[in-house]
Amino acid sequence: MFALDDLARLFNLNVREDAAAGGLTVTAGTQTIVLSAQQPLASVAGRMISLPAAPVRDGRAWFVPVDFVSRALASILPARLELRKPSRLLLAGDVRLPRIAARAETIGGGTTRVTIDIAPPAAHAVTQEANRLLIRFEADGLDIGDIRVAPTDTVLAVRAGDAPAVLAIDLGPRFATFRASDQPAPTPGSARMFVDITAQTDQPATGAAPIAPAPPDTPPLLDLPVPGGLRAIVIDAGHGGDDTGVRGTQGTMEKTVTLSVARRLKAALEARLGVRVLLTREGDQAVAPDQRAALANNNKADLFISLHANASLRPGTAGAEVFYLSLEGYGERARRASEAAADALPVLGGGSREIEITPWEIAQVRYLDQSVAFARALEGALRERVPMSPRALQQAPFRVLVGANMPAVLVELGFLTNPQQEQQLASDGHQNVLVQALVDGIVRYRAAPAVRPPQSRPEQSRGAGGAQ
Repeated sequence: MFALDDLARLFNLNVREDAAAGGLTVTAGTQTIVLSAQQPLASVAGRMISLPAAPVRDGRAWFVPVDFVSRALASILPARLELRKPSRLLLAGDVRLPRIAARAETIGGGTTRVTIDIAPPAAHAVTQEANRLLIRFEADGLDIGDIRVAPTDTVLAVRAGDAPAVLAIDLGPRFATFRASDQPAPTPGSARMFVDITAQTDQPATGAAPIAPAPPDTPPLLDLPVPGGLRAIVIDAGHGGDDTGVRGTQGTMEKTVTLSVARRLKAALEARLGVRVLLTREGDQAVAPDQRAALANNNKADLFISLHANASLRPGTAGAEVFYLSLEGYGERARRASEAAADALPVLGGGSREIEITPWEIAQVRYLDQSVAFARALEGALRERVPMSPRALQQAPFRVLVGANMPAVLVELGFLTNPQQEQQLASDGHQNVLVQALVDGIVRYRAAPAVRPPQSRPEQSRGAGGAQ
């Protein structure tokens, strides 16, 4: 968390405590943020924004979650403000600090290719000095992230240079020549460059070798969220505590499989997409279905994925399945209620604001079309990697989905009652395959403009388990 006093000094803020109302006001110029000491919420220019946690008082000092900077403070300051949590950086003003990721691979003919992704793009030049190559960027510094370079006889390392905006490639003892080129980047908002480093040979040189073409479908090193894209995802590991779920003939429990896959999926999404990922349970504890959706609602998640393992009376039944909510039992009443007019409610500091009241039982109604598209994207990605059930895409009135105020799906990872699939679901290798498929499905859904989650949702009073 950040101390509000520190933020006030950095950005010339006025912080005032409203003891009677139990809240805080943070003012910059004519713009004000209202914080409640009891709720993980901030009101910014009349718009409610969720926070990971409520403000905390320690002695005479107030502390706010780190995300307060990007979610609330950035919207009232005139200068650009960017929070990069993976790098532990807060950029204020016109600071040029491109993110850098690099990897090295052998492409044949004694040549090692160093692929460098730069986001946002920055002009650069490559020079050789003694036993290293220096890439100088037109920037204030570099945000160096994932570097995947194993030492070889031509490339020893890729690292930060001696100057703030320089990237260095340490050359190995068999280095002969190099050639640099710029290529189209696979990710919007980034650039890519290749540095091909050729080893010495016993045969006479015949001139510089041509640049080898880029391999098809080269994955991005920096998979950056597109503007207006996904910011937060909640992964629900089904069951937990005394509720073990399905148990296979070899003793594999559903609650164990779902938590293991959820943890792997969280790590993969944070590393690849840079989004905020929350788990509905971090360990082996019981969590009520409504509390799972409430966690997603209260953190204003863009997607909700509930993970489960299946069972059947027939041991031969196998395959993954993806579900979205069925409205059976709700019908036209649900659709009418989801379009109901707003109510006026009092707010901190006086006055009132309009809040849409959506019954918990039908929160998912307004997102059904997006949930269908999300389910189809996941089903398609899973089908390319793992066996699927004959009924791979289905509807069902799952309780855990009804209160989700965002696109939501439930994924059955496989059948624990199938002995072969039980072994697969318990293995690290198969769980990693499932995770990669789920990540691919999320990337596909994110890339489809017609089905992207809404970027602003009306504020809602939530029912059971999610009251604010």
